[in-house]
Amino acid sequence: MESKVSRRLKQTTAPEVCEHIYLPRLQREFGSGFRYLTDINQAHLLMLHGAGLIPRPIAARIARALCEIEAQGPEAVPLDPAREDAYFNYEARLMEVAGPDAGGRLHVARSRNDILATHDRLRARDAGLALLDALSAVRSVALERAAQHADAVMPGYTHLQAAQPITYGYYLAGVADAVGRDIGRLRHALAGLDACPLGAGALAGTAFPIDREATARWLGFEASVPNSLDAVASRDFAWEMLSVLAIAAVTWSRVAQDLFVWATPEFGLIDFPDSVAGTSSIMPQKKNPVVLEYLKGKGAHLIGLLTAALATVKTSHFTHTGDGNRESMRGFWEATDECLRCARLLRLVIESATPQRDNMLRRARRDFSAATDLADALVREADVSFREAHHIVGAVVRQALDASLPADEITSAMLDAAALEQVGRPMGLSEEAVRRCLDPRAGVAARMAAGGPAPVLVLESVARQQAAWRADGEATAMLRRRVELAREGLKRDIATLAGNGDGGRG
Repeated sequence: MESKVSRRLKQTTAPEVCEHIYLPRLQREFGSGFRYLTDINQAHLLMLHGAGLIPRPIAARIARALCEIEAQGPEAVPLDPAREDAYFNYEARLMEVAGPDAGGRLHVARSRNDILATHDRLRARDAGLALLDALSAVRSVALERAAQHADAVMPGYTHLQAAQPITYGYYLAGVADAVGRDIGRLRHALAGLDACPLGAGALAGTAFPIDREATARWLGFEASVPNSLDAVASRDFAWEMLSVLAIAAVTWSRVAQDLFVWATPEFGLIDFPDSVAGTSSIMPQKKNPVVLEYLKGKGAHLIGLLTAALATVKTSHFTHTGDGNRESMRGFWEATDECLRCARLLRLVIESATPQRDNMLRRARRDFSAATDLADALVREADVSFREAHHIVGAVVRQALDASLPADEITSAMLDAAALEQVGRPMGLSEEAVRRCLDPRAGVAARMAAGGPAPVLVLESVARQQAAWRADGEATAMLRRRVELAREGLKRDIATLAGNGDGGRG
């Protein structure tokens, strides 16, 4: 027996090849790719008919068959792994519905290579738009909560040690800025894939007089890929987008790590509702941060998917190959699905986290995070260099720690004693001045330099970012509308063609 798809191959495909390569691929790809393959077939048919390469009666017959297949959905197409892949199975169904002669004419001036490349860009574009929406929702809720908690004073940390007072709103505004950059990178990646490979053929174009710009327009692209070899060889748009997702994952895993620590009883800065927690099978007291652990783990997962994809393609030739263009893309599709889930979970986490304001303020008062403000006061009011002030305050902190005193119990006498030891003279700050310097609320409010945590600056940052968020949303809506209008035109034109001609089925 011969191959079902080629007379070059004189043997049927080995059962092991069908079982381990073609069948899993069909089961994984046919349903998800059906819509895109249908659109590609319809756009190609309209172009072939417009270029005079398929006469109207036959084109109308094919158009009716494509509309029928589309209406029935992927479940109506019997999948045969001996036909190798989604395209040949779709073509077999088309030849069954339209007739073998009409159905077989649609493949003129194209290859599975440019079809697959076009499919990948169409599907990646949809995934990118969905991800833009999801990341936009994360940024929106982060900004909402930032405005709500602009005055919720808490310790800021470096090296997981109390550093300087900030506010919870300031932290969230910073997270929102980072997510905004993720959105910008994703928009750039979407712009990079906005060209249509269809018409590139196997790698060298075609001698038929086709109109590649027409198919590009029907499929919602701005242009066609200029070089046919590059069109089928390259998936760098996917690596760029996958890199964006990995960078975003690193950011959200770091945020999840912060919240993971802050939600422990030992820190007690954040609380989560039971609806986003799990428990233990044996320890009845447990409330486990399952969502945060999921987000942290998926950061590593997405880095792994990027690494695997690049490692797969790096030794493939610069042309169409199964490893370079099929296996390498598996991680990309998985990454888009995972990132979409994680973005929705991150939005839930930020929305549901409740800052424990009293405990935040208490910690900031007692954990020496306001020590820098005291050193700054010595520079301003006692005419010492910052390095000398640093030594004096460091000695005071050491003295307080040795005496088991919290920061808000440091006195002007302790400061003078440390100053005498360090620089040979007292500083002369009043008790009131020392109290003011060690008040984290006053310290936060005083940090009015650009980018600082003063509540008024946080609110200004939120307003600025909300304007950028709205502009991003409008740009995404315009791109989505352009794609939708192109697809509406495609469906309208294919329906018009299906209604013309003289044919029934062959």
